[in-house]
Amino acid sequence: MNIQRIGVIGAGTMGNGIGHVFARSGYNVVLCDVEQHFLDRGLETIGKNLDREVAKNKITADDKAATLKRIEPAVGRAKLAGCDLVVEAATEKFNIKAEIFRDLDQLCRPEVILASNTSSISITKLGALTKRPAQVIGMHFFNPVPVMKLVEVIRGLATSHETFQMVSDLALKLEKTPVEVNDAPGFVSNRVLMPLLNEAMYAVMEGVATPEAVDEVFKLGMAHPMGPLTLADFIGLDVCLDIMRVLQDGLGDPKYRPCPLLIKMVDAGWLGRKSGRGFYKY
Repeated sequence: MNIQRIGVIGAGTMGNGIGHVFARSGYNVVLCDVEQHFLDRGLETIGKNLDREVAKNKITADDKAATLKRIEPAVGRAKLAGCDLVVEAATEKFNIKAEIFRDLDQLCRPEVILASNTSSISITKLGALTKRPAQVIGMHFFNPVPVMKLVEVIRGLATSHETFQMVSDLALKLEKTPVEVNDAPGFVSNRVLMPLLNEAMYAVMEGVATPEAVDEVFKLGMAHPMGPLTLADFIGLDVCLDIMRVLQDGLGDPKYRPCPLLIKMVDAGWLGRKSGRGFYKY
């Protein structure tokens, strides 16, 4: 199938980044969200990120203008019916993603691939909600999407080799590096990363060290570009909690129990950078 028109559901941090890289690579993009102000904010972010690329001489001003011209904002999902592939980048909650995949299955042509940017939720379960499980796949980009090279390409139990190959080739056309991963809670990235962040939170909760000290240990001792608690704030503490709960439910091992401090902070609305407060104030 000749893929030319890409649908992206969600204009938030991940969705606008995904729309950005597809449009910059020459694809027409329908960027879809539930309200116009989410789309306006997403397009503003794309514009600022493209300005950075112009300033660094990665693209020209004409490239920026052409990229923005290829992005069509849409309130609601009706325009996704004309897309050749749709990437879902909605909230990391199964019920929300399930509703989207059921709807896309009805809306999109039978040959269209449905991909999820999920960082932890089962691709097999999402595929089973549709009449096209062979064409459901995980396409997990990393934040910030225009910069990070990795795309975890996740096979569900029913995902076909043709679907996997097409999505892997597509990632290469975006100048990303696809890495094949089989379907399991958290895949590889978050199965390894989130328990690390969670344990760093336990260290703070138990008074072992301050957030600043924990982060310094990892930056100076392990050469991490940012400490685990700064990273958790950057990801969003609510997202971290959602992923830990997916790991705990899916794997059934008590080592994946979310840190009580994480739960308390999310309950307080301290979600990290996006809310102005997490382990640090912004």
